[in-house]
Amino acid sequence: MFSRRIADIQPPPRCAPFPAFNKMFNGCPLRDSPSFSELMTETALYLIPCTLGDTAPELVLPAANRDIILSLRHFIVEDVRSARRFLKAVDRGIDIDTLTFCDMGKHADRSQFASYLEPLRRNEAVGVISEAGCPAVADPGADIVAIAHREGMRVVPLVGPSSILLAVMASGFSGQSFAFHGYLPIEPAARQRRLRQLETRSREERQTQLFIETPYRNRKLFDDLLRACSPRTRLCVAAGLTTEREWVRSMSLGEWRKCGLPELSRVPAIFAIYAA
Repeated sequence: MFSRRIADIQPPPRCAPFPAFNKMFNGCPLRDSPSFSELMTETALYLIPCTLGDTAPELVLPAANRDIILSLRHFIVEDVRSARRFLKAVDRGIDIDTLTFCDMGKHADRSQFASYLEPLRRNEAVGVISEAGCPAVADPGADIVAIAHREGMRVVPLVGPSSILLAVMASGFSGQSFAFHGYLPIEPAARQRRLRQLETRSREERQTQLFIETPYRNRKLFDDLLRACSPRTRLCVAAGLTTEREWVRSMSLGEWRKCGLPELSRVPAIFAIYAA
């Protein structure tokens, strides 16, 4: 079965479908290599993550994102004011008045979304920005992306902070299987019933369950977790991720009952449970 000598085995021929990448990795000086933004010159719909708070963009976003952002003139955004503020934080010299913004927020007219991609049809790139974190992940943007795919347009997701993934990373819970449920019911009885359902699902499927609440209701959600779930179920609270107020703690609900929750009524937080 292994009759061929190692010396007789010839390496496969070098494939060269991307000359720019070969130039980058075949021994040429790095200064001669094209930048990421140069490799991304094809017209596309760019999904642009933004900061999760007032953190400086350069602390959480790759430098290549800035190059791409500065090359764009058309943006589809969840909130125009926060998008303009984010762009100014990326580069104070950016001329906001030369840019166009289309609203995809909760009050936007979805029937107009297809028209937002008109620049792409003219071979002009477009950026998508949500209010915080990654667009189209627990935020608006998926409808825009779906339209782009239906029309065969190129879609490019850029690297940036996702509070959901950061919370999973920091929780110590299963990262192989997890589910994000957004906001739970506000009414206490309905919310406790939902929490018990998620606890059962976590136990049966060995799956991390994540959810959020409006900051001023963080304490009420925490109290309902203590009432509804087993003391053995583990809870992670990941608050203010990537900001100066970042605070992450993960332990059993029995331990949480002893130490309590700090003041988080003004800090966005993600809650995660895992029932072994």
